Amino acid sequence: MSMQDLKVEIDFDHFPPEYTCDGEGISPRIRITGSGAPYLAIIIDDPDASKGTFTHWVAWNIPSTEEIPPGIPPEPRISHPVSIVQGMNDSRKTGYTGPCPSKGVHRYFIRVWGVERELDLPPGSERVELTDALASAATGYGEAMATYGREKVLKSPPATRT
Repeated sequence: MSMQDLKVEIDFDHFPPEYTCDGEGISPRIRITGSGAPYLAIIIDDPDASKGTFTHWVAWNIPSTEEIPPGIPPEPRISHPVSIVQGMNDSRKTGYTGPCPSKGVHRYFIRVWGVERELDLPPGSERVELTDALASAATGYGEAMATYGREKVLKSPPATRT
C-alpha cells in the first residue's frame, strides 16, 4: 500500500513565542490537506535536542479535518474544539509542550499521518506505542518544519546612569 502525500502547513517558519516555553506554550494551528483517511495522528519532535530526538506532542484518533486549531488543551482526551486523544511527551506531560532549546537554534518537525481506523491506544501512551500502531494503520504522511532558538535572557536590566 503506497502512502498518500499530505500537505502540512503551519503559519510560521520560526516559532513565535506564544507556542514556546518563552510564552504561553500553546499548540500551534496545523493545516492538513490531501488526506482521504478518516483519522489523523500527529507527532511534533526536535531531532536537534542534546540527548537525542525530543518528542513535544503525540496525538491520535483526530477525525480527519483540514485544520487543527491552536491551543489544544493538555488533557488526555478532549472533544472540543476537535476530538483528540493525547499521549505523553518527553517532558513527561500529556499534550503539547512548546520548544525550549537550551542553546542554539533547533528544528521542529510537525509530522501528520492519515490513519485508516481508530487506534486502540489509551490516553497517555508514548511515541513508541503510537509509532508501532501507525506502522499498520497509516495511509498518508506529510510534514512541516519550523525552527526556534531562544534569545539570551538578561538576569537583570542593565543599570542606567543619569
